[in-house]
Amino acid sequence: MVRRLYGSAELQERLQVSRARVVQITSRPDFPEPFDRLAGGAVWLVEDVEAWIAEHRPWQAQGANPDES
Repeated sequence: MVRRLYGSAELQERLQVSRARVVQITSRPDFPEPFDRLAGGAVWLVEDVEAWIAEHRPWQAQGANPDES
């Protein structure tokens, strides 16, 4: 089973926000807990983050943008 993960850089790209904003978002009590913390920083399961996006940022949910591939 392949696990897909997001690190801070992937979150920045996925959410289209700055690095500082990623820190703010991931510090929210309603944001998923990291799957693990590595030397390079925390990583989150893609499905956990996508579920959070669907609930808290529906305009950015997968498939919400017709221009998204």
